[in-house]
Amino acid sequence: MTFENSLAYAQAQDAADPLRPFRTEFLFPEHDGRAAIYFTGNSLGLQPKAAAAALKQELDDWAGLGVEGHFRAKHPWYSYHEELTASTARLVGALQEEVVVMNQLTSNLHFLLVSFYRPKGRRVKILTEQRPFPSDTYALASQIRFHGLDPDQCLMEVRPRPGEHTLRPEDIIAKINELGDALALVCFGGVNFLTGQAFDLKGITDAAHQVGAFAGFDLAHGAGNLHLKLHDDGPDFACWCSYKYLNSGPGGVAGAFVHQRHLGTELPRFAGWWGHDKRERFRMERTFKPMPTAEAWQVSNAPVLPMAVHRVALEQFDRAGMERLRAKSIHLTGYLRWIIEGISDTHGGMFNIITPQDPAQSGAQLSILVNGDGRGIFDRLTARGVFCDWREPDVLRMAPVPMYNSFEDVYRFGEALAECVEG
Repeated sequence: MTFENSLAYAQAQDAADPLRPFRTEFLFPEHDGRAAIYFTGNSLGLQPKAAAAALKQELDDWAGLGVEGHFRAKHPWYSYHEELTASTARLVGALQEEVVVMNQLTSNLHFLLVSFYRPKGRRVKILTEQRPFPSDTYALASQIRFHGLDPDQCLMEVRPRPGEHTLRPEDIIAKINELGDALALVCFGGVNFLTGQAFDLKGITDAAHQVGAFAGFDLAHGAGNLHLKLHDDGPDFACWCSYKYLNSGPGGVAGAFVHQRHLGTELPRFAGWWGHDKRERFRMERTFKPMPTAEAWQVSNAPVLPMAVHRVALEQFDRAGMERLRAKSIHLTGYLRWIIEGISDTHGGMFNIITPQDPAQSGAQLSILVNGDGRGIFDRLTARGVFCDWREPDVLRMAPVPMYNSFEDVYRFGEALAECVEG
């Protein structure tokens, strides 16, 4: 792919972009009277303009209907989560019966681990990547302790080779095979939060299953970023948040996936009344009868206000389509990589992009090791109205999101970064 570091080139790419109209559906922070360069959709997505009206609809129905809103609201609250199922299934490449929107990310991870981390005999270990998001580490370690085991002995990590920053796919498979019948669960992020490396979900899943272990994924940085095919790839479970690439607001409602082969089985789970068969839910009977879908993992009724925003966001993804979004993302992030590499070459190799270049191993995010005054560069970018992310001690993260970022954003970022490198 041939790039040009010029405003005319960037504007020509934007003019040819079929997804360009979506940019007008979002609210951008402003800096000096113009839209900021917002490259932190991997941390918190922008607000859809339609979110306010969606929230107001539910507030108006609450005001006007009270408790009757559960059945008489424009979007009845009793079945609100069901309105999100079809879009969610399309988003992550699943069957509708395999997905449910509920709770928040780490809560969902815990509920799923109850079912899929079942240490017994020699099979007690969990394998994850080095430095997953801290909340995942805390959840996995606490589940191990809950079973009376020692995380220092049971929580294993695949580490990069000396001098490398990301994991080689063959090293992940080799570690799974090495642990063999001691392995109970492989639980990776779909995309590592720090490096931006995307993992081979199917390859990891197949290797885990071959040694008799379950496989699950935290897709906080994958949902809305990668073109996922969860049903076909076959992991046992997955979970994700909605406030990053899915643009559903801070602390927004999360999602969960349980593969079809586990539905209707006797897997242990923590139960609550919203997971009970909805045809009999209001009989208020003593014995739990689970839904025959991923909804069986629900424990509480729908948080309607966060779901109202999420419904807006999912409708946007339905219109855009993950295949088109992913194609634009590869082009957009490729352009950003090329711009950064050019600036780095001009300044003696100041930047080392640690995110793999292969689109099969990366999403929208680029993570950069800064050789020099990294924090100073980040602070100067911030002062110029550039939203990116600094992770100690030396990593700068940025993510041009295809739903609302433009090629002109990338060009303007390059201008700002070059100025900030100069001081």
